[in-house]
Amino acid sequence: MTPEEEAAQRRTAMRALLAKPLLTVESDAATLLLVRRHIAALRDWLSRETGWRLLADAETARLFKTAPTTSEATHPARGRAGEPFGRRRYVVLCLALAVLERADAQTTLGRLAEEVLNAGAEPELAESGFTFALDHRAERADLVAVVRTLLDWGVLRKVAGDEDAYLSSATGDVLYDVRRPVLAVLLTGARGPSTVRAASLEERLSELTAEPIPDTDELRNQALRRRLTRRLLEDPVVYHDDLDDAERAYLFSQRHAITRRIEEATGLVPEIRAEGIAMVDPDDTLTDVRMPEQRTDGHLTLLVSEHLATRGEATVDELHAFVRQAAERHRSYWRKGVTDPGAEEGLLGTALEKLTALRLIEISAGPPSRVRGRPAIARYALEEPTIREPGQAGT
Repeated sequence: MTPEEEAAQRRTAMRALLAKPLLTVESDAATLLLVRRHIAALRDWLSRETGWRLLADAETARLFKTAPTTSEATHPARGRAGEPFGRRRYVVLCLALAVLERADAQTTLGRLAEEVLNAGAEPELAESGFTFALDHRAERADLVAVVRTLLDWGVLRKVAGDEDAYLSSATGDVLYDVRRPVLAVLLTGARGPSTVRAASLEERLSELTAEPIPDTDELRNQALRRRLTRRLLEDPVVYHDDLDDAERAYLFSQRHAITRRIEEATGLVPEIRAEGIAMVDPDDTLTDVRMPEQRTDGHLTLLVSEHLATRGEATVDELHAFVRQAAERHRSYWRKGVTDPGAEEGLLGTALEKLTALRLIEISAGPPSRVRGRPAIARYALEEPTIREPGQAGT
Protein backbone atom coordinates (compact mmCIF):
# COMPACT_ATOMS: atom_id res chain seq x y z
CA MET A 1 0.00 0.00 0.00
CA THR A 2 1.34 3.42 -0.96
CA PRO A 3 1.78 6.24 1.61
CA GLU A 4 -1.06 8.12 -0.08
CA GLU A 5 -3.39 5.15 0.34
CA GLU A 6 -2.35 4.78 4.00
CA ALA A 7 -3.09 8.47 4.61
CA ALA A 8 -6.48 8.18 2.89
CA GLN A 9 -7.40 5.21 5.09
CA ARG A 10 -6.38 7.10 8.23
CA ARG A 11 -8.54 10.06 7.18
CA THR A 12 -11.49 7.75 6.58
CA ALA A 13 -11.05 6.17 10.01
CA MET A 14 -10.66 9.56 11.70
CA ARG A 15 -13.78 10.92 10.01
CA ALA A 16 -15.73 7.84 11.06
CA LEU A 17 -14.73 8.34 14.70
CA LEU A 18 -15.59 12.04 14.65
CA ALA A 19 -19.00 11.31 13.14
CA LYS A 20 -19.73 8.36 15.42
CA PRO A 21 -17.47 8.20 18.50
CA LEU A 22 -18.79 4.77 19.51
CA LEU A 23 -18.35 2.00 16.94
CA THR A 24 -19.48 -1.60 17.49
CA VAL A 25 -18.68 -4.76 15.59
CA GLU A 26 -22.40 -5.45 14.97
CA SER A 27 -23.13 -2.23 13.12
CA ASP A 28 -19.72 -0.89 12.08
CA ALA A 29 -17.59 -3.98 11.41
CA ALA A 30 -15.64 -2.65 8.42
CA THR A 31 -15.03 0.75 10.01
CA LEU A 32 -13.98 -0.83 13.30
CA LEU A 33 -11.45 -2.97 11.44
CA LEU A 34 -10.08 0.13 9.70
CA VAL A 35 -9.76 1.99 13.02
CA ARG A 36 -7.93 -0.93 14.61
CA ARG A 37 -5.58 -1.13 11.62
CA HIS A 38 -4.51 2.48 12.15
CA ILE A 39 -5.03 2.68 15.90
CA ALA A 40 -1.48 3.79 16.76
CA ALA A 41 -1.46 6.76 14.37
CA LEU A 42 -5.02 7.78 15.25
CA ARG A 43 -4.40 7.56 18.97
CA ASP A 44 -1.18 9.56 18.68
CA TRP A 45 -2.78 12.39 16.69
CA LEU A 46 -5.88 12.62 18.89
CA SER A 47 -3.86 12.60 22.10
CA ARG A 48 -1.41 15.22 20.86
CA GLU A 49 -3.83 17.59 19.13
CA THR A 50 -7.04 17.25 21.18
CA GLY A 51 -6.25 15.37 24.39
CA TRP A 52 -9.03 12.89 23.57
CA ARG A 53 -8.53 9.21 24.40
CA LEU A 54 -9.17 6.44 21.89
CA LEU A 55 -9.77 2.82 22.91
CA ALA A 56 -10.40 -0.04 20.50
CA ASP A 57 -10.73 -3.81 20.73
CA ALA A 58 -12.39 -6.57 18.74
CA GLU A 59 -15.89 -5.45 19.75
CA THR A 60 -15.81 -1.66 20.11
CA ALA A 61 -13.93 1.52 19.32
CA ARG A 62 -14.57 4.49 21.58
CA LEU A 63 -13.39 8.05 21.07
CA PHE A 64 -13.79 9.85 24.39
CA LYS A 65 -14.71 13.26 23.05
CA THR A 66 -15.46 16.13 25.39
CA ALA A 67 -17.73 19.04 24.54
CA PRO A 68 -15.97 22.40 24.02
CA THR A 69 -18.38 24.01 26.51
CA THR A 70 -20.84 22.70 29.10
CA SER A 71 -23.55 25.17 28.08
CA GLU A 72 -24.14 23.71 24.60
CA ALA A 73 -27.85 22.95 24.16
CA THR A 74 -28.33 22.93 20.39
CA HIS A 75 -27.57 19.25 19.72
CA PRO A 76 -29.83 17.21 22.02
CA ALA A 77 -30.20 13.46 21.92
CA ARG A 78 -33.12 12.60 19.67
CA GLY A 79 -35.58 9.77 19.29
CA ARG A 80 -36.00 7.87 16.06
CA ALA A 81 -38.66 10.33 14.87
CA GLY A 82 -36.22 13.20 15.39
CA GLU A 83 -37.88 14.51 18.56
CA PRO A 84 -35.42 16.00 21.09
CA PHE A 85 -34.99 14.42 24.50
CA GLY A 86 -36.54 16.38 27.34
CA ARG A 87 -35.51 16.50 30.99
CA ARG A 88 -37.53 13.43 32.00
CA ARG A 89 -36.20 11.37 29.13
CA TYR A 90 -32.60 12.22 30.04
CA VAL A 91 -33.23 11.19 33.65
CA VAL A 92 -34.79 7.91 32.51
CA LEU A 93 -31.74 7.29 30.31
CA CYS A 94 -29.40 7.77 33.27
CA LEU A 95 -31.55 5.52 35.47
CA ALA A 96 -31.64 2.82 32.78
CA LEU A 97 -27.84 2.86 32.49
CA ALA A 98 -27.49 2.59 36.26
CA VAL A 99 -29.91 -0.35 36.30
CA LEU A 100 -28.12 -2.11 33.43
CA GLU A 101 -24.79 -1.76 35.24
CA ARG A 102 -26.15 -4.23 37.83
CA ALA A 103 -28.25 -6.33 35.44
CA ASP A 104 -27.71 -9.93 34.36
CA ALA A 105 -26.44 -10.85 30.91
CA GLN A 106 -30.04 -10.66 29.66
CA THR A 107 -32.99 -8.53 30.67
CA THR A 108 -36.50 -7.77 29.48
CA LEU A 109 -38.28 -4.51 28.82
CA GLY A 110 -40.72 -5.23 31.65
CA ARG A 111 -37.96 -5.92 34.14
CA LEU A 112 -36.05 -2.85 33.03
CA ALA A 113 -39.19 -0.73 33.43
CA GLU A 114 -39.78 -2.04 36.94
CA GLU A 115 -36.20 -1.38 38.02
CA VAL A 116 -36.22 2.12 36.50
CA LEU A 117 -39.42 2.85 38.45
CA ASN A 118 -37.79 1.68 41.68
CA ALA A 119 -34.66 3.73 41.01
CA GLY A 120 -36.77 6.78 40.13
CA ALA A 121 -38.53 6.64 43.49
CA GLU A 122 -35.43 7.85 45.34
CA PRO A 123 -36.30 10.81 47.64
CA GLU A 124 -33.60 13.00 46.07
CA LEU A 125 -35.25 12.68 42.65
CA ALA A 126 -38.69 13.37 44.05
CA GLU A 127 -37.38 16.51 45.77
CA SER A 128 -36.03 17.74 42.42
CA GLY A 129 -39.49 17.44 40.87
CA PHE A 130 -38.92 14.24 38.89
CA THR A 131 -41.83 11.81 38.71
CA PHE A 132 -42.14 8.70 36.58
CA ALA A 133 -44.94 6.15 36.89
CA LEU A 134 -45.51 4.56 33.43
CA ASP A 135 -49.25 5.07 33.88
CA HIS A 136 -49.56 7.06 30.68
CA ARG A 137 -48.51 6.46 27.11
CA ALA A 138 -46.20 9.51 27.17
CA GLU A 139 -44.17 7.98 30.01
CA ARG A 140 -44.00 4.62 28.25
CA ALA A 141 -42.93 6.47 25.10
CA ASP A 142 -40.04 8.00 27.07
CA LEU A 143 -38.90 4.58 28.27
CA VAL A 144 -39.20 3.05 24.79
CA ALA A 145 -37.26 5.97 23.26
CA VAL A 146 -34.50 5.42 25.81
CA VAL A 147 -34.40 1.69 25.10
CA ARG A 148 -34.23 2.28 21.36
CA THR A 149 -31.40 4.74 21.89
CA LEU A 150 -29.53 2.06 23.83
CA LEU A 151 -30.21 -0.37 20.97
CA ASP A 152 -28.80 2.16 18.49
CA TRP A 153 -25.72 2.66 20.66
CA GLY A 154 -25.20 -1.10 20.94
CA VAL A 155 -25.66 -1.25 24.72
CA LEU A 156 -28.62 -3.59 24.20
CA ARG A 157 -29.10 -6.25 21.55
CA LYS A 158 -32.65 -7.36 20.82
CA VAL A 159 -33.23 -11.11 21.07
CA ALA A 160 -37.02 -11.38 20.71
CA GLY A 161 -40.11 -9.20 20.81
CA ASP A 162 -40.97 -5.63 19.84
CA GLU A 163 -41.41 -2.44 21.84
CA ASP A 164 -44.59 -1.32 20.04
CA ALA A 165 -46.85 -3.68 21.97
CA TYR A 166 -45.52 -2.38 25.27
CA LEU A 167 -45.87 1.19 24.07
CA SER A 168 -49.56 0.79 23.20
CA SER A 169 -50.76 -1.23 26.19
CA ALA A 170 -47.81 -2.09 28.47
CA THR A 171 -48.60 -5.79 27.95
CA GLY A 172 -45.93 -6.94 25.50
CA ASP A 173 -42.37 -7.73 26.47
CA VAL A 174 -38.98 -7.79 24.77
CA LEU A 175 -35.86 -9.80 25.56
CA TYR A 176 -32.43 -8.11 25.28
CA ASP A 177 -28.79 -9.05 25.65
CA VAL A 178 -26.86 -6.55 27.78
CA ARG A 179 -23.55 -5.76 26.09
CA ARG A 180 -21.19 -4.85 28.91
CA PRO A 181 -18.20 -3.95 26.71
CA VAL A 182 -20.25 -1.11 25.21
CA LEU A 183 -21.83 -0.12 28.52
CA ALA A 184 -18.40 0.17 30.12
CA VAL A 185 -17.14 2.83 27.69
CA LEU A 186 -20.11 5.20 27.58
CA LEU A 187 -18.99 7.78 30.15
CA THR A 188 -16.58 10.40 28.82
CA GLY A 189 -16.05 12.70 31.80
CA ALA A 190 -12.62 13.41 33.21
CA ARG A 191 -13.72 11.93 36.55
CA GLY A 192 -16.37 9.55 37.86
CA PRO A 193 -19.80 11.12 38.56
CA SER A 194 -19.86 9.57 42.03
CA THR A 195 -16.84 11.69 43.02
CA VAL A 196 -18.58 14.98 42.22
CA ARG A 197 -19.85 16.81 45.29
CA ALA A 198 -21.11 20.08 43.77
CA ALA A 199 -24.78 20.97 44.18
CA SER A 200 -25.78 22.98 41.10
CA LEU A 201 -25.92 21.53 37.61
CA GLU A 202 -23.39 24.02 36.24
CA GLU A 203 -20.89 23.23 39.00
CA ARG A 204 -21.37 19.49 38.56
CA LEU A 205 -20.76 19.73 34.81
CA SER A 206 -17.66 21.84 35.43
CA GLU A 207 -16.25 19.27 37.84
CA LEU A 208 -17.02 16.40 35.46
CA THR A 209 -15.10 18.06 32.63
CA ALA A 210 -12.38 19.88 34.60
CA GLU A 211 -8.82 19.36 33.39
CA PRO A 212 -5.51 19.89 35.21
CA ILE A 213 -4.33 23.51 35.29
CA PRO A 214 -1.07 23.78 33.30
CA ASP A 215 1.83 25.29 35.24
CA THR A 216 4.42 25.85 32.50
CA ASP A 217 4.38 27.83 29.25
CA GLU A 218 4.72 24.63 27.22
CA LEU A 219 1.76 22.99 28.93
CA ARG A 220 -0.33 26.16 28.67
CA ASN A 221 0.32 26.32 24.92
CA GLN A 222 -0.51 22.63 24.62
CA ALA A 223 -3.80 23.18 26.46
CA LEU A 224 -4.66 26.13 24.19
CA ARG A 225 -3.88 24.13 21.06
CA ARG A 226 -6.05 21.25 22.22
CA ARG A 227 -8.99 23.46 23.18
CA LEU A 228 -8.90 25.29 19.86
CA THR A 229 -8.55 22.09 17.85
CA ARG A 230 -11.54 20.59 19.65
CA ARG A 231 -13.64 23.64 18.90
CA LEU A 232 -12.65 23.67 15.23
CA LEU A 233 -13.55 19.99 14.96
CA GLU A 234 -16.82 20.25 16.88
CA ASP A 235 -18.26 23.73 16.20
CA PRO A 236 -19.64 24.76 12.79
CA VAL A 237 -17.96 28.16 13.19
CA VAL A 238 -15.40 29.40 15.72
CA TYR A 239 -15.83 33.16 16.10
CA HIS A 240 -12.93 35.16 17.49
CA ASP A 241 -15.34 37.05 19.76
CA ASP A 242 -16.31 33.78 21.48
CA LEU A 243 -12.71 33.08 22.56
CA ASP A 244 -10.93 34.45 25.60
CA ASP A 245 -7.87 36.65 25.17
CA ALA A 246 -5.34 33.82 25.46
CA GLU A 247 -7.22 31.60 22.99
CA ARG A 248 -7.62 34.45 20.52
CA ALA A 249 -3.95 35.40 20.63
CA TYR A 250 -2.82 31.79 20.21
CA LEU A 251 -5.21 31.21 17.32
CA PHE A 252 -4.04 34.35 15.51
CA SER A 253 -0.42 33.19 15.70
CA GLN A 254 -0.98 29.46 15.06
CA ARG A 255 -4.15 29.24 12.95
CA HIS A 256 -2.42 28.10 9.77
CA ALA A 257 -0.51 25.33 11.59
CA ILE A 258 -3.61 24.18 13.48
CA THR A 259 -5.93 24.18 10.47
CA ARG A 260 -3.29 22.48 8.29
CA ARG A 261 -2.98 19.61 10.76
CA ILE A 262 -6.77 19.26 10.95
CA GLU A 263 -7.05 19.28 7.15
CA GLU A 264 -4.36 16.60 6.78
CA ALA A 265 -5.98 14.36 9.41
CA THR A 266 -9.65 14.77 8.47
CA GLY A 267 -10.01 16.29 5.00
CA LEU A 268 -11.84 19.32 6.42
CA VAL A 269 -10.96 22.52 4.59
CA PRO A 270 -10.40 25.77 6.53
CA GLU A 271 -12.41 28.85 5.62
CA ILE A 272 -10.62 31.72 7.39
CA ARG A 273 -12.37 35.07 7.65
CA ALA A 274 -11.85 38.21 9.71
CA GLU A 275 -14.56 37.14 12.17
CA GLY A 276 -13.43 33.55 12.68
CA ILE A 277 -12.78 30.14 11.17
CA ALA A 278 -14.97 27.34 9.88
CA MET A 279 -13.67 23.89 8.95
CA VAL A 280 -15.78 23.01 5.92
CA ASP A 281 -16.48 19.42 4.89
CA PRO A 282 -16.51 19.05 1.08
CA ASP A 283 -18.18 15.64 1.43
CA ASP A 284 -20.94 16.97 3.76
CA THR A 285 -20.85 13.88 5.99
CA LEU A 286 -19.38 15.25 9.24
CA THR A 287 -22.44 17.18 10.38
CA ASP A 288 -25.77 16.32 11.97
CA VAL A 289 -27.29 19.65 10.87
CA ARG A 290 -27.15 20.36 7.15
CA MET A 291 -27.61 23.63 5.36
CA PRO A 292 -29.14 23.91 2.84
CA GLU A 293 -31.60 21.01 2.76
CA GLN A 294 -34.55 20.10 0.61
CA ARG A 295 -38.26 19.92 1.47
CA THR A 296 -40.33 22.42 3.41
CA ASP A 297 -38.18 22.92 6.51
CA GLY A 298 -34.96 23.07 4.52
CA HIS A 299 -36.35 25.57 2.03
CA LEU A 300 -37.80 27.78 4.75
CA THR A 301 -34.55 27.74 6.73
CA LEU A 302 -32.71 28.96 3.65
CA LEU A 303 -35.29 31.71 3.08
CA VAL A 304 -35.03 32.87 6.71
CA SER A 305 -31.24 32.91 6.52
CA GLU A 306 -31.36 34.98 3.31
CA HIS A 307 -33.79 37.38 4.98
CA LEU A 308 -31.58 37.83 8.05
CA ALA A 309 -28.41 38.09 5.96
CA THR A 310 -29.97 41.05 4.17
CA ARG A 311 -31.59 42.79 7.16
CA GLY A 312 -29.13 41.88 9.90
CA GLU A 313 -31.80 41.27 12.53
CA ALA A 314 -35.55 41.07 13.02
CA THR A 315 -38.05 40.50 15.80
CA VAL A 316 -39.66 37.09 16.14
CA ASP A 317 -43.03 38.66 15.28
CA GLU A 318 -41.56 40.09 12.07
CA LEU A 319 -40.19 36.67 11.18
CA HIS A 320 -43.60 35.09 11.84
CA ALA A 321 -45.06 37.50 9.30
CA PHE A 322 -42.25 36.66 6.86
CA VAL A 323 -42.96 32.92 7.26
CA ARG A 324 -46.68 33.41 6.65
CA GLN A 325 -45.90 35.27 3.43
CA ALA A 326 -43.41 32.59 2.35
CA ALA A 327 -45.96 29.86 3.06
CA GLU A 328 -48.55 31.57 0.86
CA ARG A 329 -45.98 32.04 -1.89
CA HIS A 330 -44.73 28.43 -1.84
CA ARG A 331 -47.82 26.55 -0.64
CA SER A 332 -48.04 24.50 -3.83
CA TYR A 333 -44.53 23.10 -3.20
CA TRP A 334 -44.49 22.80 0.60
CA ARG A 335 -46.22 20.18 2.74
CA LYS A 336 -49.87 20.49 3.65
CA GLY A 337 -50.92 22.70 6.52
CA VAL A 338 -48.23 25.36 6.22
CA THR A 339 -50.84 28.11 5.77
CA ASP A 340 -53.02 26.98 8.70
CA PRO A 341 -53.42 29.54 11.51
CA GLY A 342 -50.46 29.29 13.88
CA ALA A 343 -48.41 27.02 11.57
CA GLU A 344 -45.77 29.74 11.23
CA GLU A 345 -44.71 29.27 14.86
CA GLY A 346 -43.65 25.64 14.38
CA LEU A 347 -42.09 26.35 10.99
CA LEU A 348 -40.05 29.27 12.30
CA GLY A 349 -39.08 27.37 15.46
CA THR A 350 -37.56 24.57 13.40
CA ALA A 351 -35.65 27.03 11.21
CA LEU A 352 -34.29 29.03 14.15
CA GLU A 353 -33.26 25.86 15.97
CA LYS A 354 -31.16 24.80 12.98
CA LEU A 355 -29.64 28.25 12.41
CA THR A 356 -28.72 28.50 16.10
CA ALA A 357 -27.05 25.10 16.03
CA LEU A 358 -25.02 26.22 13.01
CA ARG A 359 -23.89 29.38 14.85
CA LEU A 360 -25.56 31.53 12.20
CA ILE A 361 -27.89 33.48 14.52
CA GLU A 362 -28.34 34.65 18.09
CA ILE A 363 -31.75 35.05 19.78
CA SER A 364 -32.26 37.61 22.52
CA ALA A 365 -34.93 37.12 25.17
CA GLY A 366 -36.51 40.55 24.72
CA PRO A 367 -39.13 41.82 24.94
CA PRO A 368 -39.46 41.91 22.08
CA SER A 369 -37.49 38.76 21.28
CA ARG A 370 -35.05 39.52 18.48
CA VAL A 371 -33.06 37.33 16.10
CA ARG A 372 -29.68 38.65 14.98
CA GLY A 373 -27.62 37.18 12.17
CA ARG A 374 -24.04 36.30 13.04
CA PRO A 375 -21.21 37.01 10.55
CA ALA A 376 -21.22 33.59 8.86
CA ILE A 377 -24.82 34.06 7.74
CA ALA A 378 -23.53 36.55 5.14
CA ARG A 379 -22.71 33.61 2.86
CA TYR A 380 -26.48 33.20 2.31
CA ALA A 381 -27.11 36.79 1.26
CA LEU A 382 -28.49 37.29 -2.25
CA GLU A 383 -27.05 40.00 -4.45
CA GLU A 384 -28.65 41.68 -7.40
CA PRO A 385 -27.95 39.74 -10.61
CA THR A 386 -25.30 41.12 -12.96
CA ILE A 387 -26.59 41.44 -16.51
CA ARG A 388 -24.05 41.68 -19.30
CA GLU A 389 -24.63 42.63 -22.89
CA PRO A 390 -23.99 39.94 -25.53
CA GLY A 391 -20.30 39.74 -26.28
CA GLN A 392 -19.27 41.56 -23.08
CA ALA A 393 -16.24 39.92 -21.50
CA GLY A 394 -16.70 38.35 -18.08
CA THR A 395 -14.61 39.36 -15.11
